[in-house]
Amino acid sequence: MSKKILLVFSLLLLLFSACTEKKPLKMKLKVLATTDVHGAIFPYDFVKDKEAKSSLAQAFSYIRKEQEDPDQEVVLLDNGDILQGQPLVYYYNFEKTEEAHICSRVMNYMGYDAGTVGNHDIEPGHAVYDKIRKEFEFPWLGANAVCNEDGAPYFEPYTIIERRGVRIAVLGMITPAIPQWLPENIWEGMHFEPMIASARKWMKVIREKENPDLVIGLFHSGVGDGIASEGKIVEQASRLIARKVSGLDMIVCGHDHQANLIWEKNPEGKDVLVINPNNSAMLIADVEVELSWDAEQKCYKKELKPQLVPVKDLPVSEDFLVQFQSAFDEVKSYVSRDVGNFARTITTRDALFGDAAFVDLIHQIQMEITGADISFAAPLSFNAEIKAGQLQVRDLFKLYRYENLLYTMELSGQEVKDFLEYSVDLWFNQMKKESDHLLKMKELAKGVRLVEPFFNFDAAAGLNYTVDVKRGKGERIVISRMTDGTVFDLHKTYRVALNSYRGNGGGGHLTQGAGIPKKELTNRIVHSTTKDLRYYLMKWVEQQGVVIPQCDSNWKVIPKEWWQAGKSKDYQLLYGAH
Repeated sequence: MSKKILLVFSLLLLLFSACTEKKPLKMKLKVLATTDVHGAIFPYDFVKDKEAKSSLAQAFSYIRKEQEDPDQEVVLLDNGDILQGQPLVYYYNFEKTEEAHICSRVMNYMGYDAGTVGNHDIEPGHAVYDKIRKEFEFPWLGANAVCNEDGAPYFEPYTIIERRGVRIAVLGMITPAIPQWLPENIWEGMHFEPMIASARKWMKVIREKENPDLVIGLFHSGVGDGIASEGKIVEQASRLIARKVSGLDMIVCGHDHQANLIWEKNPEGKDVLVINPNNSAMLIADVEVELSWDAEQKCYKKELKPQLVPVKDLPVSEDFLVQFQSAFDEVKSYVSRDVGNFARTITTRDALFGDAAFVDLIHQIQMEITGADISFAAPLSFNAEIKAGQLQVRDLFKLYRYENLLYTMELSGQEVKDFLEYSVDLWFNQMKKESDHLLKMKELAKGVRLVEPFFNFDAAAGLNYTVDVKRGKGERIVISRMTDGTVFDLHKTYRVALNSYRGNGGGGHLTQGAGIPKKELTNRIVHSTTKDLRYYLMKWVEQQGVVIPQCDSNWKVIPKEWWQAGKSKDYQLLYGAH
């Protein structure tokens, strides 16, 4: 054999050896994860104009310390819903679009290894999430978001992270309930597979192709009860997957904003960790993983030691603040811009108990923009207040919390009534005596809470009606007339203004309440705005200059004495003294 051939052979042997690095006999791995950050990047609330208790700027002080520890390897993950929540991300979603997004800049700087897309990352629309996924220096996962054209995942299904020869597989999935909440143009070109079926499919690929040492599920879906039917669209499916799908060592979940640290048994009876670090960077999921191998390089021991680390007591990373100070200053200036003047203070507290100026202002704007006959709207915050005086951009985020589009839909009078009946059944208790709760309340060890979320408490404008809390389900609403004095007709078709979440079936008001099949909802939409409703609210306020919010008193709760007694009691329980 010539010297030349020997040299080539030796080089190939060296290359092969370098590519087949042996794993250490023992390795300490630290998995850190965030979820549902919702724009909580800086220790500052841009809406309330005050210091925030938790942020990525604080989390990073802990993350960097762990990353710099020479005795361990670190994997940093994010579980989605980063693109909505604070004016900071709204600004980069829709205003400062020519630059790299603040989220991609921050997360690249922090050293994230992988992320999963969340439903609130889809909601800003294709232009936003298609742009940011190109900016990320790490894979943005979503195995069950599938392209209609070729059946391949729209986002990457999984990724393999290597640390000193150790292979860590991360499978990402998103809650498949998105079509129930968002208009199709926002997720055009894809559909969402049930999570269990998708997990089984991709776990098979991972096992056969990748031979991983550790498998992490990064699921933008809540814990759930773990007993739902596999064939149905399950919004909160993480516990169910832990029980039904083999091969996962741990699942980082989110979406439901509930801190959790639980263990489940998979089909083989092996332990699977399910951990949820809450939302708004309040907690960091910290899982220490001790891996051990025998001489044949077979991983024979995996020990997971999880904890949830509170962020509120962590110091702010000064390096982080210096790096992104210009973005902070720019957005603070943006939200401080004057847009108009309010002649009186309004609050969502009033809207939980009856007709209120806060929701009526939204009705007024929705009806003026659309020219609709009727408007549906709900309070989108539990305890928001806009004070009389100068109104700034930040106040519009109190007035309207979410980036919903504004729809105009066609509904019959009967469907309108049934929609309202459904809403008030979620909202008001059936009172048997004056001392009963007015609202549907749940007794807890530490007090009470609402049975249903307040953002489903839709009231109507354009109609005059009463809600009789003495009556039972389906018999509470009496519509006397249209507010303009004309007759309300159960058989007539009306143009109705409502937000896109409700118009796509969110909350069940149109599907379960009005009885309209989900597949028919799109056909009922006669117009949709191209920008989110808050944008139009801002423009409307700027045009008005001075706004005088008023309650139009087009509906009331009866009997009046019972309503007053129930309101006084429940207000005290929810908010304290008036």
